[in-house]
Amino acid sequence: MKRYIIGVTGASGSILAKVLLRYLAGTKAELHIIATDMGRKVFEYETGIPWTAFISTIKQKEAEIFDYENQDMFARVASGSFQVEAMMIVPCSMATAAKIAVGTGGNLLCRAADVCLKEKTRLVISPREAPLSSIHLKNLLTLSECGAVILPPVPMFYANSDNYDEMVYGIAGRILKSAGIDNDLYTKWNSGKAN
Repeated sequence: MKRYIIGVTGASGSILAKVLLRYLAGTKAELHIIATDMGRKVFEYETGIPWTAFISTIKQKEAEIFDYENQDMFARVASGSFQVEAMMIVPCSMATAAKIAVGTGGNLLCRAADVCLKEKTRLVISPREAPLSSIHLKNLLTLSECGAVILPPVPMFYANSDNYDEMVYGIAGRILKSAGIDNDLYTKWNSGKAN
């Protein structure tokens, strides 16, 4: 069974985490979810769904799901001996990106990302901020130079869609693809409309 770590921070864009987690919950995978305190609060604010209720719902699907407290530094995802296929941080706040870029850790989400970088495991970061300051850009460049994939939630305008859901699914699909997960959530160039 493939293992994935999904990080959710307090940046705006919780709909992406919701779509991505719902999709992965329907697969035969092991999902290790780490949400920051603000990530949980923003998720509830933006989606109207309490975090614990959402986790309970997706636990009823096919995937095996583990939900960690961000302060639990004894969790197995904090160790390099715990191997995963990829980690995705969706959405990723600039504060979290900065902590990972400078290696300060301090919480489970940052530690798990640090482990992915040192173990050369695929790490996909979807930063949610606009405009980006020079500090943000430097931190994202550092992460990219360390091997992370930086995938801002930019819609695929070539899909010619004015449907908000299609745009969100398209971004989630590209994040999954960058993590090495085949999916049909996004419109490929010249292939017609997404599902």
